[in-house]
Amino acid sequence: MSSLFTGAGVGPTILYLALSIFIGLLLGKIKIAKISLGITWVLFVGIAFSACGVSLNAEMLHVIKEFGLILFVVAVGLQVGPGFFQSFKKGGLAMNLMALVNVALGVLITVIIAKVAHQDLADMAGVYTGAITNTPGLSAAQQAVTDIGIEGASERLAAGYAVAYPLAVVGMIMTCIIFRPKNLAAEPTTLSGQTLNSKPSTLNSAKHGFALIPIFVIIALGIIVGSIPIPVGMKAPIKLGLAGGPLVVAILGGWLGVKRGWYGTDFTDGQGVHALREVGIALFLAGVGLSAGGQFVTTVQEHYMWVVYGIIITMVPPLLVGLFGRLVLKMNYYTLMGFIGGSHTDPPTLAFANTVAPEGCKLPNMGYATVYPLTMFLRIFTAQLLVLLAV
Repeated sequence: MSSLFTGAGVGPTILYLALSIFIGLLLGKIKIAKISLGITWVLFVGIAFSACGVSLNAEMLHVIKEFGLILFVVAVGLQVGPGFFQSFKKGGLAMNLMALVNVALGVLITVIIAKVAHQDLADMAGVYTGAITNTPGLSAAQQAVTDIGIEGASERLAAGYAVAYPLAVVGMIMTCIIFRPKNLAAEPTTLSGQTLNSKPSTLNSAKHGFALIPIFVIIALGIIVGSIPIPVGMKAPIKLGLAGGPLVVAILGGWLGVKRGWYGTDFTDGQGVHALREVGIALFLAGVGLSAGGQFVTTVQEHYMWVVYGIIITMVPPLLVGLFGRLVLKMNYYTLMGFIGGSHTDPPTLAFANTVAPEGCKLPNMGYATVYPLTMFLRIFTAQLLVLLAV
């Protein structure tokens, strides 16, 4: 019986995933000054289990974590797909330019910290990927140091990522809270003049339930698209990855499916897709937390300044860019929260934004999905760039 709590098999792994999600969701109901971290608590409960010495099957956790993320981004893509291109016309270009500036500021701050604090830039590349919560960027940076032949750099990159990631999630949410308007109820919940083509659904949920076939077709095509290498003149090509590929295909699938009448918005934004989104993000956060490893606390103690550097990289760029968006461009608060999450490829921030937004408000998802594909490309590219600059 004790092996159920101490082993590394299938049973203990699923048990601790379930406990992390269950306890995290309960804690997420707690509000302080009318503010709650919501489902993000799942991540911290998972980290707590990991820090207490719980050792689970790493490969299984990795598969569950990645599959959870795929389910989450597919659900988001389907929800925003029908109105995506319309939303892009209503400020999408400006948001992507803001995302470009946001990425550039993050890279610049990382380089400045490395110079001023006399840190190895290759190590700071790991902190950078954790501070922007971008796992594909970490993988790309590790591949780059392997190709170059920097001894021990891959492990240090992973350590920097692990140290910076948890507080990066908190920092992103705190950034959203900082921008929270005093009168949240007065904030518009839809785009001005927004309309969606909602033809009668051929996958009517009342008759067929939540149709799974389109979901898994999108996932399969998304994996293929995310695996296509894009040469950029560096030692390693850029890829959209396991999250970017399915998101792009889901957006196109949601838009084209509704436009062609294959299915309606009762499918793309029905209860099934909402449930898929929540289950996906819960599995992802629990997997990330439980994967932190028993050495997490020790790593933080040894490299505590990396935590500080990570918070700076996390919060300063979105605060500056978000201030511009809010004051100059008069960006909607719900859209801004989605933008902050998308410009850091951070699903927990979007999950938090959806808990703040009223029922049926799609603006956080719109803001997130509008900038996510470009941001993912830029984050992977800049993570490799930092490593190359370190040589």
